[in-house]
Amino acid sequence: MIRLKDTQYPNTASFLGNAIRIAEYYGFSPLDTMPRSAAALRRPLMPLSKVESEISFARRDERSLLSSARKCLHCLQAVAHSAPAAAGIPLVVPHSGTLLAWRILPSQSGIPSMSLELHIVGTGSAIAEALLIVVANAIAEEAGLSRRSLAINNIGSPDSSNRFVRDIGLYLRKHIESISPTLRPRAAQDPLGTLVQLIERGHPATPRAPQAMEYLTEDERRKFWELLEYLEMLGVPYELNAHILGSRDCWSHSLFEIATTDSETGTRIPFAFGGRYDPLVSRFARTPAFATMVSITCEVRGKTRIKREARTPQGEAQPAIYFAHLGNEARRRVLNVLENLRHAAIPVHQGLWYDRIGEQMAAARHLAVPYIIIMGHKEAMEGTILVREVATNSQDAIPLPELPNYLKRRRIGGRAEAHAP
Repeated sequence: MIRLKDTQYPNTASFLGNAIRIAEYYGFSPLDTMPRSAAALRRPLMPLSKVESEISFARRDERSLLSSARKCLHCLQAVAHSAPAAAGIPLVVPHSGTLLAWRILPSQSGIPSMSLELHIVGTGSAIAEALLIVVANAIAEEAGLSRRSLAINNIGSPDSSNRFVRDIGLYLRKHIESISPTLRPRAAQDPLGTLVQLIERGHPATPRAPQAMEYLTEDERRKFWELLEYLEMLGVPYELNAHILGSRDCWSHSLFEIATTDSETGTRIPFAFGGRYDPLVSRFARTPAFATMVSITCEVRGKTRIKREARTPQGEAQPAIYFAHLGNEARRRVLNVLENLRHAAIPVHQGLWYDRIGEQMAAARHLAVPYIIIMGHKEAMEGTILVREVATNSQDAIPLPELPNYLKRRRIGGRAEAHAP
């Protein structure tokens, strides 16, 4: 949990307000104001009460994920099929099939706190986890939390985690006498949840317990390495930590935790937890589905009501730029470029989840942006980027370090600036 005394913010509202501003730069929208449509879904969603009754929760904060997951599915089809809509709802490309949403909820930690949830629903690409880590890292950096650490684990697919949980059960059986009598009944029914409890209590047997990454298949290792490559490219330090775990009924593949370090005691203080919750969203959808999230928790102090400025199509400068990428090498470098543009206060649209350039160009046409910046494999290797004016189809190749200044000199930013004389 983020302690406000460690940040530059006087109260909870100011922290959350700035965190939301950063999230919305990357395209996240308020989940609670999105249009919802059950009719747009191919089949009815599983009732929340039924899903809840089927899950063995390993972590206290997993229960709050249920309502968000179900609401995201309701909104996904409705938003993706809607036209550019009301004030406060950003432009959405029809049939994009991917939803980026934020939501604020009271924390389930038992301590007065609030959590900002960020969700990406509809893509199985590792770019989703990478983007969530980038946004959470940017929020922490702007809060003044300079001493941060990222711990990451991978529990694989349900098949891999089944083998892992089976061996956890055998391991706990061997150490049952050292386990608290109140936890022993759970050890037989929910070995993974028991292990999470023992880790939280600092039980001496946990360091020698089986580790989930040892059970990954080659395909799962390659998928995990893709995420680690994004982190390497971003220059985000990380450590592999087998103790970052959650219920296999909720999570699959990557799980991560971001923490700060107390300057006086050196204690590690986690403030963000996230990962891929495909199994949970698939239960609700009754069909395979993809979803990732991160939850950033802050203590409650002072004001908590966020003052949001009215957003209207006339009063808000919409991005005049669409950022398109071509190829894996370019996609790996996009997040660094986006962070530099955010620091320069230059808004952009992007579709990191698209694999093909044609899909991105269709999105740019739908958004009617006057400029497109394009990074292909050649540009990624040379450290340049193409800036194309849609009206004339003319383009310039710009070195990446010069891109923000180039766009500012040409008054290429928000829609208002783009048409300035």
